[in-house]
Amino acid sequence: MDQKNPTIDPKNGFNSKTKTFHSLRPPINLPPQHLPLTVTAYALSLQATSPWPRDSVALIDSATGQKITYSDLIRRMNSLAFYLRTVIKLSKGDTAFVLSTNSVEVPILYFALLSIGVVVTPANPLSTESEISRQVELSNPVIAFALNSTAHKLPKLRFGTILIDSPEFNSAMQTKPWFNQETYRVEVYQSDLAAIMYSSGTTGRVKAVMLTHRNLTSVITGYYSVKEETRTASVVLYTVPLFHTYGFIYVFKSVALSETVVVMGRFDVKKMLKAVEDFRVQRLATAPPLVVALVKGVVTKDFDLSSLEWVVSGGAPLGKDAIAAFTEKFPNVLLAQGYGLTETAGGAFGFVGREACRRWGSVGKLAAYCEAKIVDPDTGEALPPCKQGELWLKGPSIMKG
Repeated sequence: MDQKNPTIDPKNGFNSKTKTFHSLRPPINLPPQHLPLTVTAYALSLQATSPWPRDSVALIDSATGQKITYSDLIRRMNSLAFYLRTVIKLSKGDTAFVLSTNSVEVPILYFALLSIGVVVTPANPLSTESEISRQVELSNPVIAFALNSTAHKLPKLRFGTILIDSPEFNSAMQTKPWFNQETYRVEVYQSDLAAIMYSSGTTGRVKAVMLTHRNLTSVITGYYSVKEETRTASVVLYTVPLFHTYGFIYVFKSVALSETVVVMGRFDVKKMLKAVEDFRVQRLATAPPLVVALVKGVVTKDFDLSSLEWVVSGGAPLGKDAIAAFTEKFPNVLLAQGYGLTETAGGAFGFVGREACRRWGSVGKLAAYCEAKIVDPDTGEALPPCKQGELWLKGPSIMKG
């Protein structure tokens, strides 16, 4: 038993008195809750402490090869924030609807909006007009950011729609603030709303989930606390959409860990493999369908994938057969799974380290910022280990409301 708390089993973190599972990971230090702090400022503060210089690469466009350094990302973010605050006149608490495929501009947009206290609500660009209408009804945005190809799906909003793939947007990222940037910053608290994400709607119509700056910083702190074990400053490629919680939280995680992110617009397996080869990608953030495609596809032999070290799969369970086949085909690549929800701001369970990845079928250990119970859905009684029931989660990453 835990010497500090003899009722907690050190093998599984179960407290026999409260029937609560506690994380077995080392505790993390979150910023003081009363401190005004945006997720943008927090992620950049962690990046600033890394041994990698600000001229290291933050973003790469897989299609064009365009590279954006960390110093350039910060400059573009500040310019865009200045433009949105002083020209468009966005205010703290306003909501911005984002309807775009993945691009190097989207992370810059997220960082800029959140830095001035604007709430980000990203949606699937393949959604129908009726689906978007429902999301707009839920989130009540005052402005939208879209592509030429998606803007027609949006209703008229107070500040209109800005096209991300337009000269106006590019110019806004290059505008040099004509006075000190601190004069147009606003005081944003960690309890303030940061994002409105949309759940899958498997139990009915799509639902809006409110995530605060505190929710997001909690998850980022969790990733940052295990950086020594996962070795940071990797080149990572996202096959997951940035409008999904998985991709959304990874944007901030990657900056905090000084990673170089290779961004793909429209996903294509061959183009992804080419990107892994061209940019020497070490980590792949993906979902089960791609893992299965990599196992079954013969096209992989046409590309040099020797740089690949980790593949992280999330969003749905990955069967043991698929894990076994992947491990046989790619013996030098670690395959990890995680489990999380939109309502938990992303990962609640995950793998850390090489040894954990050998536990096929597991989604890893409970995150340091979470507590959990397994509850009998009929009686409401909390259950001991190795029993099946409903998963209850508690902690600073849990949605607002």
